[in-house]
Amino acid sequence: MRAQIEKHQSWLYLAFITMGLAIGIGVPEVAEPLEQLLWPLLGVLLYATFTQIPLLRIASGFKDTRFLVALMVGNFIAIPAFLALIVIWLPLSPAVLAGVLLVLLMPCTDWFITFTHLGKGDAPRAVAATPLLLLVQMIALPVYLWLFLGSEWFQFTLSTELLNAFTGLILVPLLLAWITEYAAERHRAIKYTVHSLGLLPIPLLALVVFIIAASQVNAIVGLSHVLAQVVFIFIGFLVFAALLGKGLGKLFALPTASARTLAFSFGTRNSFVMLPIALTLPSAWQAAVVVIVFQSLVELFGMVAYLRWLPSKILPERAVS
Repeated sequence: MRAQIEKHQSWLYLAFITMGLAIGIGVPEVAEPLEQLLWPLLGVLLYATFTQIPLLRIASGFKDTRFLVALMVGNFIAIPAFLALIVIWLPLSPAVLAGVLLVLLMPCTDWFITFTHLGKGDAPRAVAATPLLLLVQMIALPVYLWLFLGSEWFQFTLSTELLNAFTGLILVPLLLAWITEYAAERHRAIKYTVHSLGLLPIPLLALVVFIIAASQVNAIVGLSHVLAQVVFIFIGFLVFAALLGKGLGKLFALPTASARTLAFSFGTRNSFVMLPIALTLPSAWQAAVVVIVFQSLVELFGMVAYLRWLPSKILPERAVS
């Protein structure tokens, strides 16, 4: 059953995204309350995903310095440099530019682990790298925004939102999963339960993308003129991220699974953490919120493509030596 679900996961995500968009447009009064379920559902999704990862042996992930260096170089040097080359030529308004930078500069610290797991990447290394990714981006984001947008951006306190999201979406599910795996090694019944939890990540992720599509589609449609300015940036970014993962995988001589993990990290951005930050901006910057929401939807379609093409076309087995 699990193999069949994984085989058809791309179509499942597309179907749920389509249903979400239809409900969000046709019955918005039903769709709006669904947004309150998003973060709890993400927490359950990550707990189910974490239980499928050998967390009791996760310390080995920190020993792979080549992978960690490649991850840091890609996320915090190559991607900002790529964005600098792109945005300097585009006539974007300050609000739109802020949204693009907020969402694309920061690597994801939650569902990229799920996509890595589903896309045959190295999920234990993804989990091991997550605390480092979050710590570096907390330090780097104010600096990047100052460099791109000016010194006034230092006034925004970013660490509170980042820490709250990290605690609720990463630390708590991770701790619960570790306790579950610890108990599973000592009790056969719990071990069977852990195996059963392996059926949940794909259906739960389908529900997550359904809720995002349903609850956010009207906000996006309301500022549709903004979307034409950024859609090609987001699509181009996804292509660049996949190629960057492949390139750095070769440069650092990483195993194929680790190179896929790089690509998923580079392609997924921290929209769920950046969105609360954008909501604190003055009303004149509302376009930044729309840009971030829209990027999450483009990214979802991009991840469907990644799940289909990364393991089979872009980074098949033995493609990286």
